Amino acid sequence: MNVRLLKRLLEDVEKGRVGVDEALYRLKGLPFEELEFATIDTHRSLRQGFPEVIFGEGKSATQIREIAGRMTKKKENVLVTRIDEKKARALRRAFPEADYNKVARTLFIRSHPVKRTGRGTVLVICAGTSDVPVAEEAATTAECMGNRVERLYDVGVAGIHRLLHKKEILFAANVLIVAAGMEGALPSVVAGLVARPVIAVPTSVGYGANLGGLTTLLAMLNSCSAGISVVNIDNGFGAAYVASLINRAEG
Repeated sequence: MNVRLLKRLLEDVEKGRVGVDEALYRLKGLPFEELEFATIDTHRSLRQGFPEVIFGEGKSATQIREIAGRMTKKKENVLVTRIDEKKARALRRAFPEADYNKVARTLFIRSHPVKRTGRGTVLVICAGTSDVPVAEEAATTAECMGNRVERLYDVGVAGIHRLLHKKEILFAANVLIVAAGMEGALPSVVAGLVARPVIAVPTSVGYGANLGGLTTLLAMLNSCSAGISVVNIDNGFGAAYVASLINRAEG
């Protein structure tokens, strides 16, 4: 149950439209609901402002469908990450309204309109086209969490003029997510240009000595530019969640 629904329920009880017993029945699903293979955190919206997100890897389509079904019954929006096309097709048969982003590998099931909670723009930047899947995971997650999102892709340091040409967009953003592979230099450059938080996302894109993104991760952790926070390799979702907390207008 999210804050909006809880407030409405309390108002209905106050005005006599819903009895106490009925209200208690509706609240019985808090703070969690146990399934055979999962325990759904039904209290997360109240605590954190966004419901539990389903990580799709390692779960069957049936398991995801069951979890998502319980969440939509409670009028929660449901975001599934790291979900392949086969699982997405199966889920869209159960939830025809679901939006699937093939590049980001995200599925969003909308039970109610997304409320704009961000006070500014979240700008998602990536160094190269190969980094776009991670950047798109960040961008779609941030949008689902109520942010206005802009994208700036393929502006890596090998052609730094491409980034500098977009400096007005950089300066206008409230929070910036920067995804890069190889040597991971782009977040340092961006952080040296702006007076806003920069969340760096190392990607696993690169040749052998990139070590699956480990070289990129260490480079970002060792950046000399102030204002950078770093999430784990390929973790576009985590970057977007942090960006949403920074950008949130409400307390």
